[in-house]
Amino acid sequence: MRRLSEDVSARTSRRSGGRAGRRRERMAAPLVMLPTLERGIPVLDLLGADAEELIHEESMRILEEVGIDFRDDEAAAMWREAGADTHGHRVRIDRTLLMDLVAKAPSEYTMHARNPERTVRVGGRNSIFVPMYGAPYVRDLDGNRRYGTLEDLYAFHKLAYLSPALHSTSALICEPVDLPVPRRHLHILYGLFRWSDKPFMGIVTAKERAEDTIAMAKIVFGEDFVNDNPVMTSVVNANSPLVWDATMLDALKVYAAHNQPCLLTPFALCGASTSASTVGAVAQVNAEALAGIAFTQLIRPGCPMVYGQFMVTVDMKTGAPMGGTPEAAQMTLLMGQLARRYGLPFRTSGSHVGAKLPDIQAGYEANMLMHAAILSGANYIWHAAGWLEAGLTASYAKFVLDAEQCAAWYRYAQGVKTDDLKDAMDAVRQVGPASHFLGTQHTLDRFETAFFRPDLMEFGSWEQWQAEGSPDTETRAVQQARAMLDSYEEPGLDEGVHEALLAFIARREEELPADVS
Repeated sequence: MRRLSEDVSARTSRRSGGRAGRRRERMAAPLVMLPTLERGIPVLDLLGADAEELIHEESMRILEEVGIDFRDDEAAAMWREAGADTHGHRVRIDRTLLMDLVAKAPSEYTMHARNPERTVRVGGRNSIFVPMYGAPYVRDLDGNRRYGTLEDLYAFHKLAYLSPALHSTSALICEPVDLPVPRRHLHILYGLFRWSDKPFMGIVTAKERAEDTIAMAKIVFGEDFVNDNPVMTSVVNANSPLVWDATMLDALKVYAAHNQPCLLTPFALCGASTSASTVGAVAQVNAEALAGIAFTQLIRPGCPMVYGQFMVTVDMKTGAPMGGTPEAAQMTLLMGQLARRYGLPFRTSGSHVGAKLPDIQAGYEANMLMHAAILSGANYIWHAAGWLEAGLTASYAKFVLDAEQCAAWYRYAQGVKTDDLKDAMDAVRQVGPASHFLGTQHTLDRFETAFFRPDLMEFGSWEQWQAEGSPDTETRAVQQARAMLDSYEEPGLDEGVHEALLAFIARREEELPADVS
């Protein structure tokens, strides 16, 4: 059997020209995108009903007794008018008021892409994978760690577009530090519209930038469409413990008013900005997220929002955030369980790691967190590609490695089908004892689709690997990223829309300062 396998492998290698040949064939093939993942496997409830109820009860008591700061005069006034107990920016929310508001947010929504074939569904049994966001540094194609540029950002936008299992282009995968901060968002958004036709994320760092995001989206989709239909999903972070600040609330008000969903996500360093307790951290973050979602329903009842969490533990020796820990996985599962209780779409993160390189530590951490994300029933799995160094670095190599793993997780989460069992049993009867299935018609009909076939993992013989130059995983991934970028073709943008975007950017750059004052 060993020699037979080697003969088959050798014939395949000669036919395709080895890994390089297979890459050429793949790049020449039509671009195929995976639709929204409809999960076919069960979710995992980590706690029983009594323990779940206890966490919910403690979250309610936090909001009723301790309260939460909405550090924005307009937001505090809106809570006061709604009947909450407010003292300055401190808001105490009765659980009945809170849950009545949360119940107005829908359990699912459609996020429209400018190419309708890329439109996705978020919520229920639907899941999407979204690349990372916010890294000031990149690990580039030459293995250097340096500040990101606009060229890097646009390259990541192209890689996201070309990756079948990534359902969104994200937005700020890396910071283009070669652009002035006040004008940077305009070019980030331009790249999202030009280099990809997938859904995207909005800008939240100032009210005016959120308004520019809406304005540019209206150029692309039409004003009436954007006013009523989600075309993006943005992130709005609470500052744990128990603060929604003015900057985030300003952006949130813009997006909610236009019916554009946001990921209401407390940013929690557990043990530092929460108590040093898994269930204690969950109770606090749950309170923060629910308060944010409830507030959006004061702005526009029925606007879709996503119950989110970003929870990592802190190394108590150094204070550094840690990524793929068992507690982080457990907290993901617990938050997913609570999201189902409230009937809300759930956002978590996938491959966010503390590793500095796309090495074995990165693989271990990513697997711990992505498996929890899948079993939690997460609907919006963010930071699913590219993340290194606790989010400080976006790696080209890890981006394509993670994107391939997203395709593997997609296959895993679809579940097992039994519709081919009869044909498989017919093949068993045909082959009988002490033979092999490699030449049967059943195998020939299915050899390309029966099992997941990763391109970036090495499963060939030692001799084949040596003949290809003994590349490690990062080397293969860099080669893949280069090939993808070399093969990239623009998805096409209406010329009138393109010109209108450029005119808007030019006008806004005249109005905006070149430097932060």
